[in-house]
Amino acid sequence: MTDAPIKGPASYFPSIEKKYGRPIADWQGIVRAHYPAKHMELVAILKSEHGLGHGHANAIVAHALAEDKV
Repeated sequence: MTDAPIKGPASYFPSIEKKYGRPIADWQGIVRAHYPAKHMELVAILKSEHGLGHGHANAIVAHALAEDKV
């Protein structure tokens, strides 16, 4: 069995955890606490309140919204 590379937003998760020192579950909890805000509003919250870069914030939000089908 071959380990397929992780694709999509989740491919950013190891670098996000390493750079910001928090597990992805914490970041997703922050995103979910701000529902029903829209995608870009959630990205802006992670960027302005928590200092994440745009790509990292976007990956977290996209993954959480896809999981929750919001």
